[in-house]
Amino acid sequence: MPRYAHIIGWGKYVPPNILTNDDLAKTVDTTDKWIREMTGIGQRHIASSKETTALMALHAARDAIEVADVNPAEIDLVIVATATPEYVFPATACLVQDALGAERAGAYDLEAGCSGFVYALSTAAGMIRGGMYNTVLVVGSETLSRVVDWNDRATCVLFGDGAGAIVLRGSDEPGGVLASILGSDGSGGELLMVPGGGSKHPPGPETVLSKMHFIKMNGREVYRFATRVMASASRQVVEKAGWPLEKIDLFIPHQANVRIIDSAARALKLPPEKVFVNLERYGNTSAASIPIALCEAIDAGKVKAGDHLVMVGFGAGLTWASCAIQWSAAKPGVTPPQKAAASRLRYGWSGIKSIGWRLSRRIDAIVSKAIELTERKAPEE
Repeated sequence: MPRYAHIIGWGKYVPPNILTNDDLAKTVDTTDKWIREMTGIGQRHIASSKETTALMALHAARDAIEVADVNPAEIDLVIVATATPEYVFPATACLVQDALGAERAGAYDLEAGCSGFVYALSTAAGMIRGGMYNTVLVVGSETLSRVVDWNDRATCVLFGDGAGAIVLRGSDEPGGVLASILGSDGSGGELLMVPGGGSKHPPGPETVLSKMHFIKMNGREVYRFATRVMASASRQVVEKAGWPLEKIDLFIPHQANVRIIDSAARALKLPPEKVFVNLERYGNTSAASIPIALCEAIDAGKVKAGDHLVMVGFGAGLTWASCAIQWSAAKPGVTPPQKAAASRLRYGWSGIKSIGWRLSRRIDAIVSKAIELTERKAPEE
């Protein structure tokens, strides 16, 4: 009997700090009118010094788990899609796994630029359909403000911070993630990149002084690529799912530029009411943009059981990805206070256990060192 991967939980987090176009106009040569006309962006959320990719991912993940009504101990795998990880290693997903108390779960990061969430969702769905796992947490989380040159008006107006998460679970009921398309064209890698910090240009005074740790983008070429691939990837995944284009109930594209979104919608002949756009409030949050948009679409009542959804993204790599979903989840009611309190206690206990494991390792290291020193002195005595 075939297995299907259904989205059963969702959650998002955006930093409370908002940076408007007028705020940007005070520091770079731009205007609110120009930014809106060229991109559709009006503001973006910017992480504080205490808000990181892992912390925002954790907030979104907890909300998704609460909606799904699953115990973190039931999660088999945690995937965090991000281009701005907490560290080079360990994986941000491992930090999230630990903070959630998902003791059974494997964890890894996936980096496919702004396509990352759909890549991760498709990978997770494939693992569920193949019988490898049953419950998978997928998160898209980004602190792009950390890699933006705030003096570069071509890029600093575009990006924002945030996180979105979903919980996937296997079922015998048809539906869920029905088809996916993943693509790449590495020949365009230099069109959108952060050149410094990797093995080719390791961090050092030269890379810092030449601003190689900031986003570099050829906006015109990326725009041409995106307007072409968004519509074609959507058509391919709809065909793979066996739907006509008219069957799409809601189109949730990567939120990068309203002109790119409008171009894709026109090519697919989708009316405005079938296209979800929240770009004006968040800017481009990379791997977080599609899950944040999904959460807002659900909250707005635009997603209901039985609906046919298409998600599509493009990003650095160059990469693109699309998926076709037959929605099956019902919008949850208000969480009872007792249940919310139990969740807080569970996460608190997870934190205590994590501290305990760290202390245990330190004690083991001290004891091992003491034994080693004792053994070295023994022959002399």
